Amino acid sequence: MLALRWGLRAASGGFRPRNVLLAMAKRPSGAGEAAEENGQQENKRLKGAAGEEDAGDQSKRTPKRKIVLLMAYSGKGYHGMQRNLGSSQFKTIEDDLVCALVQSGCIPENHGEDMKKMSFQRCARTDKGVSAAGQIVSLKVRLIDDILEKINNHLPSHIRILGLKRVTGGFNSKNKCDARTYAYMLPTFAFAHKDHDVQEEAYRLSKETLEKVNSLLACYKGTHNFHNFTSQKGPKDPSAKRYIMEMYCGEPFVRENIEFAVIKVKGQSFMMHQIRKMIGLVIAIVKGYAPESIIERSWGEEKVDVPKAPGLGLVLERVHFEKYNRRFGNDGLHEPLEWKEEEEKIAVFKEQYIYPTIINTEREEKSMMSWLNTLSIHDFNSSAAEMDANNKNSKNSDLEGSDGCDDDSD
Repeated sequence: MLALRWGLRAASGGFRPRNVLLAMAKRPSGAGEAAEENGQQENKRLKGAAGEEDAGDQSKRTPKRKIVLLMAYSGKGYHGMQRNLGSSQFKTIEDDLVCALVQSGCIPENHGEDMKKMSFQRCARTDKGVSAAGQIVSLKVRLIDDILEKINNHLPSHIRILGLKRVTGGFNSKNKCDARTYAYMLPTFAFAHKDHDVQEEAYRLSKETLEKVNSLLACYKGTHNFHNFTSQKGPKDPSAKRYIMEMYCGEPFVRENIEFAVIKVKGQSFMMHQIRKMIGLVIAIVKGYAPESIIERSWGEEKVDVPKAPGLGLVLERVHFEKYNRRFGNDGLHEPLEWKEEEEKIAVFKEQYIYPTIINTEREEKSMMSWLNTLSIHDFNSSAAEMDANNKNSKNSDLEGSDGCDDDSD
């Protein structure tokens, strides 16, 4: 009996209980083979279905990795960079980006609904109408094949992902950023003296005026109290002090018969309206509306009426990660967050989408000329009480959008 039991176990490939063996013995001849065959077919069917499901879910099993994406976009028609969940009437750059990430299979759909699940962080928030040539976002994604091509296939042509790099697991693109460089492209007739009647297309910036502009812009270098250059800070607020590394205006150039110039500013971080007000005050001085001493006066506790230049022309040019690069850029596991190989693609994108948008919008809407006509109503020697009244009157216009570099409001 024992030998019979072991023999049955060996023949069947495993030990079976006695009641199962008795049931098998009572089956008609061939019933066991048919049942076994049916079982094998059922197993094959289940395996086949599982295989199809596995193929469809292959990207879901791909482990997520922390990366940064190098973005370029034209901001016209968008209500800024940062996504506003539940507010579909104000379309943002991140709305289109998240949609492309989901459609390409980089992130699951529920991560698009809750961006914290993919540890998403933008380096700098650009506001309504503001463009970027070197924006950085950090997030966790599935590193699928041809990832950049697949993401870009689901993005409009005026938003491009130009590069991707792996970063450390705890990387945060905003907190790890040492400095940001913005560019402000403007027509040079903005610097024409108020007493001179100039034609927009005929004006050309003189060497002397350019030197004066740069001498004034250089005054901003260093650490100063910029409470007069934002609507968010008071004179006693320590966070109103900001460090500016460089600020200058480049050589002018002609596009569509209008002469333009680009002002570049590099700083650790910027507050709402800060860059536009820094440039607006310099324009007011060069045009003869305000004395040069007003810059020095604006660092003090006194309220100073500082005009805010138009948002058109402001571009997030580059973000810098020197400290991160020194620590992790050459550790053998990560790459430095530099984009030399993408420089040509950045330049091409600016020529195709950013510069034409600024130039054509300026020609059609004349935003700079319209703003210049408002400088005469500013009182650059107004009292604090008058400033409070002016701020209340302009509150609604300020809510429309910041200058696109509100780095510490996220």
